[in-house]
Amino acid sequence: MNKSKAFTIVELLTSIVIIVLLLGLLLPSIAMVRKMAKETAQKAQFSTIDTAIEAFKQDYGDYPPSGRFEVSNPTPMIPYCGAQKLTEALLGWDLMGFDPNTAWRRDGLDASGLGGSYDPPPRTRIRPDGQPETLFERRGPYLDVARTPVFRLGNSAGNNDGLYDSAGAIFSVIFNTGVPNYVICDVFGVKKLTIPIPNTTATVNATAGSPILYYRANTSSKSFFCLPTNRVQNSIYNLYDNYDLLQLGVLPNATKTHKLMQPPPPSGTYFCDPTYKIVDEKVPPLSQGVYWPHRPDTYILISAGADHEFGTNDDILNF
Repeated sequence: MNKSKAFTIVELLTSIVIIVLLLGLLLPSIAMVRKMAKETAQKAQFSTIDTAIEAFKQDYGDYPPSGRFEVSNPTPMIPYCGAQKLTEALLGWDLMGFDPNTAWRRDGLDASGLGGSYDPPPRTRIRPDGQPETLFERRGPYLDVARTPVFRLGNSAGNNDGLYDSAGAIFSVIFNTGVPNYVICDVFGVKKLTIPIPNTTATVNATAGSPILYYRANTSSKSFFCLPTNRVQNSIYNLYDNYDLLQLGVLPNATKTHKLMQPPPPSGTYFCDPTYKIVDEKVPPLSQGVYWPHRPDTYILISAGADHEFGTNDDILNF
């Protein structure tokens, strides 16, 4: 009598259990490999940006500014944060190269607001050949625009083409011409956008990461304050440089707040965690609330990492 070659119930269940156990061991490993691959890609992106910043410094003698507000404007304290200034320096205010005569304004105009600088429409000076005059004064871009994940901060009218539904005070579409403010984003894709192709009715889908924060070191200072104190404004790194951007919340829905610069109750004073990665843990505190930061003579770049939240352990910095 021939014996059946089929699996018995016991054998089948044993096989299923083994497969489940193997999957349980394999899936976390796959997730870890993917995470490591993203972190490696982010460090590579920082390396590319570092090279571009050094090229900018070689041309202009210093690193781009990173202050919270516009550098030159008769109306003071208009937000134009470090992340935006970094993007202007490396790609240009309109992604067509950096204008050496920039006034570091959100609207691309000169210090008086009467033209000059990037000359956005309708104040653009046109050459006889029909090209904007300031276009031929540009340098760079210092990064490849086609390969750089750069996106609008806010949406243009009726479109889902910006990082934030409402980017508040740090975003403006200039003179209703469609010229927006941009930021360079990290490699951790989090929000799906629909980008219109210029001069056509076509669109392209893209996945944007969180903005990269940029802070230039104040080399005239020798202190780094992390406790709730107004002295943070005069420290090596001014944590308020990207304050308005952080206030927009955590992508993709921006309803969650970032831990970096989060107000501790009940004072409402903004602070950073003294143990945050910006601090060089190998150097002991100089005194209570005074810590020595990394790269105190140059600048720092910060990616929010896989959780898209600034101020957490998975943040990635350029050191």
